[in-house]
Amino acid sequence: MSEHRNSFTTNLKDKVALITGASRGIGRAIAEAYAAAGARVVLAARKAEALEAVAEVIRKQGGEVLAIPTHVGHPEEVDALVARAVETFGGIDILVNNAATNPHFGPILTAEPSHWDKTFEVNVKGYFYTARACHPHMKRRGGGKIINIASIAGKRPQPGMGVYCVTKAAVLMLTEVLAAELASDNIQVNAIVPGFIRTRFSRVLWETPTLHDTIVQQIPQRRMAEPDELIGLALFLASEASNYMTGTALPIDGGLLIGYSPMKLS
Repeated sequence: MSEHRNSFTTNLKDKVALITGASRGIGRAIAEAYAAAGARVVLAARKAEALEAVAEVIRKQGGEVLAIPTHVGHPEEVDALVARAVETFGGIDILVNNAATNPHFGPILTAEPSHWDKTFEVNVKGYFYTARACHPHMKRRGGGKIINIASIAGKRPQPGMGVYCVTKAAVLMLTEVLAAELASDNIQVNAIVPGFIRTRFSRVLWETPTLHDTIVQQIPQRRMAEPDELIGLALFLASEASNYMTGTALPIDGGLLIGYSPMKLS
């Protein structure tokens, strides 16, 4: 039995965590949770004002935070983001790739080339750029954690979201490739696969009664989740408790992917 059996913890004290798409929704929830767990957090998103609002909340709660407006689809901005994070906090231990976009809604054959380009630029290339920029700093510190926020849309087609689905499927494979290639550097790479989460990003789905009701009927738990319900898994994957887990994609979807519709048997 390993002597470390009882020492695993989700405490992130003295860790440095970089979270993209951190100005709202899932990214914000994870950033605040990591700060509460003791990590020094670096927040990245495109809009400075929204980003600074999150940073101020973390500061008021006693956390150490750095907010840097960044477009993750632009590699030069990502490199500058990581360089400043390292300059300020000394390194990077945890990366949460969460920034995403979905400019096209409708049949996939109506998507314009610009829709494909923008969605891949942020949802896939952005994840790659941040992982690439963080890698040498994680390696220098003896290891690290990369957590990619994927989606059930990468596992099951969603009406009107074809381009987004394709990019999220790419995120799942990117997770496996990075996990295989970075394992020798003691860097674990895993994906969280959220179902329908009540965020601003998905507002049209839960504010439109017909869409909401149709979606909820497909979920065994009969509800959408709140962003805070991803925190436990995000803490686990960022901590030493997940040191022997890499290349996994963990659904947190209320049972949607099992495709089971409860019915009364009597």
